[in-house]
Amino acid sequence: MIDISFIDFLRDLTNPHLDFLARAVGISLIAAIVCGIIGCYVVLRGMAFIGDAVSHAVFPGLAIAFALQTSVLLGGAVAGAVVAVLIAAFSQRNHVRADSIIGIFFAAAFALGMVIISRTDGYSASLTSFLFGSLTGVSRTDITVAASVCLVVLAVVVAFGPQLNATCLDRETARAMGLPVFALDIILYLCVTAAVVISVSTIGNILVLALLITPAATARLLTANLTTMMFLSAIIGAVCSFFGIYLAWAIDLPAGATIVLTLTVLFLIVWALHPFLRSRRKPGHSSPRVPANASENTPRKETIES
Repeated sequence: MIDISFIDFLRDLTNPHLDFLARAVGISLIAAIVCGIIGCYVVLRGMAFIGDAVSHAVFPGLAIAFALQTSVLLGGAVAGAVVAVLIAAFSQRNHVRADSIIGIFFAAAFALGMVIISRTDGYSASLTSFLFGSLTGVSRTDITVAASVCLVVLAVVVAFGPQLNATCLDRETARAMGLPVFALDIILYLCVTAAVVISVSTIGNILVLALLITPAATARLLTANLTTMMFLSAIIGAVCSFFGIYLAWAIDLPAGATIVLTLTVLFLIVWALHPFLRSRRKPGHSSPRVPANASENTPRKETIES
């Protein structure tokens, strides 16, 4: 039962006594934009597992930061970055599949976090909010850090967009073209880490994968153009995050879980309508297209057309 109307929710956002709510909405929108954009690369490369791995890899960093009474966001960022670089490095060899490497580090990082928190007194209440999200756990500093990270990630996507597009379409061809695939993998993994870290405050460490994957997958059903897909993914994530927090506030539900369920409902609606939407496309729109930002030399062996 919804106890608070949408108009009352908007009033609460401007209430100075409930400023934590506005901060929660703000960081959720920022996280949705970053995750929406980076999530497109994650979805198109079929590397959803790396998002799951990084989201769990930040856990030992959160635990160490909590034990040392320092910034948990900084701790999570360092831990996630270390694991992301290790995964990228170990994945360059073909002796073991990349998904196996990811699974090994994913489990090891989470296990390390469990060992650390088991030796730390008084961790449960604070770390629970980072595992499952919390509306009250966002500070003004978190907003500033998240906004700064968002700008950096957007700058990286603009600067390395064509190269990331090429590796996204075909890694082997990109390597044959002379592109630094290993360095580009690290850049992408670090961007995923940044997206995960700034999202844990409201949606939680466990559910952050949904914010990274679901908006991009939904946008993937609506367009065959990567630039448009990124734009739609960011909009979908932001809108669903906003209404997810509203529902969580109005019905007294966990914020992270409500955002994820809102995203999932929208995905299911678009998925159900997808065959009808495809049948309505003009013939010229059904042909495969490469990402708009890709150069003329971008490999065309694979496209994002479904």
